[in-house]
Amino acid sequence: MKTGLFFGSFNPVHNGHIAIAGYMLEFTDLDEIWFVVSPQNPLKKRHLLAPDKHRLEMTRLAIEDFKPKISLCDIEMNMPRPSYTIDTLKALNEQYPMREFAVLMGADSMESIHRWKDFETLLNDYRIMVYPRLGSNVNEISRKYNVEIIDAPIMEISSTFLRSSILKSKNVSYFMPIRAYQYLTDNQLYKA
Repeated sequence: MKTGLFFGSFNPVHNGHIAIAGYMLEFTDLDEIWFVVSPQNPLKKRHLLAPDKHRLEMTRLAIEDFKPKISLCDIEMNMPRPSYTIDTLKALNEQYPMREFAVLMGADSMESIHRWKDFETLLNDYRIMVYPRLGSNVNEISRKYNVEIIDAPIMEISSTFLRSSILKSKNVSYFMPIRAYQYLTDNQLYKA
């Protein structure tokens, strides 16, 4: 079983995340995608994050129509913080020795890989599948690193855009799976 691990804070989850996961399922050899909701990215500011329980629930609601091909993985919620991808991969390999894991990563994240814990081990021991992001140079990435560049469509939706739009009282329901959006509004997330 080839499992793609889509790491992210999903703060909030949006249609771009779902589209990328769908593309990976349909246009690569992956059998399934796990959305790995991260409690704290060591390279991002913590105060911008919605509480873990809300991000988990929005993600669960966003992907429920795509089960069992797309699933939620909350392993990092029970690990030391901040969470490091390499530690999560080791834990998942111990728990699921029969699965072949691949890390799905945006080109923007790949550009900062040298700042990640044990990044050489990550690059040497794991399959890394990189999808393009606006403003990132995938040719440079493929020249520097032994990774798979996936010719997925570029998604211009970002969680940062959604959060700033919500602060301006804009309706972002067009950019999110409707159940996740409803949960977001019911819980007054990302309001000032």
